Amino acid sequence: MAHIQPPPPKTDGVKLEAHQVLLRPLVTEKGVHRATRNNQYAFQIHRDANKLDVRAAVEELFDVKVLKVRTQTRKGKLRRYKFRYGRTSSWKKAIVQLHEDHRIDFF
Repeated sequence: MAHIQPPPPKTDGVKLEAHQVLLRPLVTEKGVHRATRNNQYAFQIHRDANKLDVRAAVEELFDVKVLKVRTQTRKGKLRRYKFRYGRTSSWKKAIVQLHEDHRIDFF
């Protein structure tokens, strides 16, 4: 009977630093509502970042405890300038829920 080796763990080769993962906080009316009621904060993140990267970056940069991370890839919109059509670039968004004892203050 042959012994089967598990595949090696995948490595992308690119390791993002914490300040490269989080590009900017998304401070919107809906985001402020989420922050006050549910302790959730939204960030625009690097397109190659995954949930584990986002969790580590938020915990390192803001010194908080993260409970849950949800990510979305937002498609770019069609825009028109005079007689030409173009498209805005697609981007990635993360909604981070913090432990009830922790807060992030952007203001």
